[in-house]
Amino acid sequence: MTVVDLEKGAPQDAPQGAPVSPAARTSLAADPVTFPDVPRRIGGLTRSGVLSVSGAAASGLCVAVLLFGELAPFSGALGFFVTAYLSFLGIYAVLTGLEEDGQAVRDRVMTVVLWSAGGLMFAALAMVVGFTAWRGREALPHANFFTQDMQAAGPLDPLPHGGIAHAMLGTLIMITIALAITVPLGLACAVYLNQIPGRFSRFVRTIVEAMTALPSIVAGLMVYAVWILNLGMQKSGLAAGFAISVMMLPIVIRAADVVLRLVPGTLTEASEALGAPRWRTVWHVVLPTARSGLATAVILGTARGIGETSPVLLTAGFTAALNADPTNGPMVSLPLAVFNFVKSPEPTMIARGFGAAAVLMALVLILFMIARVIGGRGPGHQNKRQARRAARASRRDTTRFAELHTPGLELFETGDRDDSGESNGPRGAGNGATSPDAPAADNGEQSPGDNAPAPADGEGPPQGPPAPDNETRTGGAGGNTDPATGDAH
Repeated sequence: MTVVDLEKGAPQDAPQGAPVSPAARTSLAADPVTFPDVPRRIGGLTRSGVLSVSGAAASGLCVAVLLFGELAPFSGALGFFVTAYLSFLGIYAVLTGLEEDGQAVRDRVMTVVLWSAGGLMFAALAMVVGFTAWRGREALPHANFFTQDMQAAGPLDPLPHGGIAHAMLGTLIMITIALAITVPLGLACAVYLNQIPGRFSRFVRTIVEAMTALPSIVAGLMVYAVWILNLGMQKSGLAAGFAISVMMLPIVIRAADVVLRLVPGTLTEASEALGAPRWRTVWHVVLPTARSGLATAVILGTARGIGETSPVLLTAGFTAALNADPTNGPMVSLPLAVFNFVKSPEPTMIARGFGAAAVLMALVLILFMIARVIGGRGPGHQNKRQARRAARASRRDTTRFAELHTPGLELFETGDRDDSGESNGPRGAGNGATSPDAPAADNGEQSPGDNAPAPADGEGPPQGPPAPDNETRTGGAGGNTDPATGDAH
């Protein structure tokens, strides 16, 4: 058996069957040995964790093979992978439970589930991007694919002829018009919903949430009926920009509203406590704090609008020629060009369609990077340039505060100043009075105070008439005070 040495605090081996004295039992019960708590490691890779995951994965695969191949008449690839994954989770929970408690088992299993979900989504995204780029590999290496339009090229022409320049320019023009409409309106509406609560704001929020599920064809029909049929305008990129902005606006408003709700209320309360009006608080506190999230809201709206096809087809029409005027003539976008290319049975047109889809994804990525640069980092995180700017502003504020609290009357200096800003004359009152620190003038003249009668014993100096209530005791224009009594001269 094992006993504990109370003096040394370490267990010692005793012969098996050796008697334990009653005094030792009493001492052990009165002063039990306590071991320090060891915190559980919740992150990182461990040898036992890697072995448990590997063994559980192999066991889950073997269970699925046995069920689908030998023991049960199961079939189907989807069922096979689902069975293997569920078996993997169960076996991994059992293996982890051999070493950890219940809380650690739940933590490990949920970690594996989240990692699996993230890996699945990343694999799906990589498959979509990779498949599109692979199918468009024949058209992307040609320079004319980015510089020419399809006006002089047909479906049977080889890839060195024709391109998607007209679709790229049309997409950029349409999304620029939509952003110019959506960003100010969306952010202003989000600020209104966040800063001015009430019945009307709740009504607007309900309408915005309902418009997020608006079909794109409805937005295109609305702009087509109002702009083209009723007003008599022609199909153009401007009309397509209006239709795209209808689709983007509720997305931007909803996402921006959620982001503005995350701004701590203590920041706005502190700003208003310092006397700032509501509009200044919103402009200088709320919007800069939520800038990164607002950039994300704009990205979500842009991703929704840049891939629309049916509104563009209804409002902008279709053309194979390059048109840079959004107010005159039909215009085509990249999604619409992809739709028209891939529905052709010719392999060259299909390659052009997949190449245009790859360019569209690259364009979305570029817009995302621009928005990230504009949005910057989250609140409380500064890059080097922002830190240097904040340091320079702090130094300027420190200098300004030091000048405001410098003793002396800087605002009432007399004398001329030279080019360097230094005063050439004496510093004193603004009305020509001398400073109390300056030596008295010895020019043979007496000051008016020399002829005043001396006060009698026990009497104070003669008092002048009391100053009006609306005058401050700063010595008038001179601002000179007696340092002993505090009375103004």
